Amino acid sequence: MLSWLGNLAAACMRPVQRYARMSKDDEDDPLFWSRDLDPHSLGEFSIAVVQSNQTFEDRCQVETGTDATFVGVYDGHGGPEAAQFVVDRLFGHFLRIVQDNESISEDVFKNAFLATEDEFLGHVRQKRHSNPLISASGSCCLVGVIWGRTLYIANAGDSRAIIGCLSRSNNVIAEQLTSDHNASKEEVRDELRSLHPDDPNIVFCRNGAWRVKGIIQVSRSIGDAYLKMPEFALDPSVPRFHLSEPLRRPVLTAEPSVYTRVIRPQDKFLVFASDGLWEHVTNQEAAEIVYNHPRAGIARRLVIAALQEAARKREMRYDDLKKIEKGVRRFFHDDISVIVIFIDQELPGANTSVPHLSVRGFIDAVGPSDFSSLDGIHIHA
Repeated sequence: MLSWLGNLAAACMRPVQRYARMSKDDEDDPLFWSRDLDPHSLGEFSIAVVQSNQTFEDRCQVETGTDATFVGVYDGHGGPEAAQFVVDRLFGHFLRIVQDNESISEDVFKNAFLATEDEFLGHVRQKRHSNPLISASGSCCLVGVIWGRTLYIANAGDSRAIIGCLSRSNNVIAEQLTSDHNASKEEVRDELRSLHPDDPNIVFCRNGAWRVKGIIQVSRSIGDAYLKMPEFALDPSVPRFHLSEPLRRPVLTAEPSVYTRVIRPQDKFLVFASDGLWEHVTNQEAAEIVYNHPRAGIARRLVIAALQEAARKREMRYDDLKKIEKGVRRFFHDDISVIVIFIDQELPGANTSVPHLSVRGFIDAVGPSDFSSLDGIHIHA
């Protein structure tokens, strides 16, 4: 029997503490939010986010249960609407589809992404007359699920997940688990050209970067309705999102790449992050930071490392960077969301002391996780 839920009523009664403690590095940065450490089914996790855009466009979440953990990083663009919709709806679709199938598989993740996409496009259809620019709102989606001792990763866009593994010589090695669906990658450009052989302009370089239709770098997302259906085309008065020719078929897809592996003894932690981190910190650098520092506040430490590097590239200090207001900060770095998931191999199959928490970054929304729809279902992983 699936024992994710335990006693949800008891979980709701528990007082929820915020574990974040601001260090001298970020205590006076008003655009910073973090939680130092909370428990999950196989260990502990840490979250940190920092804003750069005038409106914060990233969203992230961790949902914990007795035997499972759900992680989501949603990097929005063209406004926050798509990322907000995803954080509100994707996990619910995942729960529903698992319940319907009484199993977990790669198709569960694909169907959850596509159900969220369909629902958001319907939302755009309802709202675009009063808010035309919602047609340009999209979100990269990176999801991870630890179910028992199996890891599932689903990704659409250029957020990234890595796993830190110990080598035989006890050195940490970063292994990238996801592919970046970004036109800067030659394999992504080749895929787009093979899917659109009749469109010589499916991808070309503009403003120093390869872009799909010369507009957007990512090739997969939820939202971006104007690049998926002709009915959502934007007026030429908005040149940033205007296509030079009518859309004949979708040029982006919401279907994720899905990766599955059994957690191995040498696997020690996972890092899920929006591309704002990876612009300034390499996979190996991130793994070594996590491995060589205390757990508490480790996600915050990764974000600060990225901010320090962003400042260094502009020949300034982080102390100066954090005084720059949102909006202007975007010229120095992107919104950044980081979640670090520790994997404690010594734990038994179930950690019954784990509270059923739903944690959502930046808005400080913390409450009981909704696993009730799966209570009592025997899941075939």
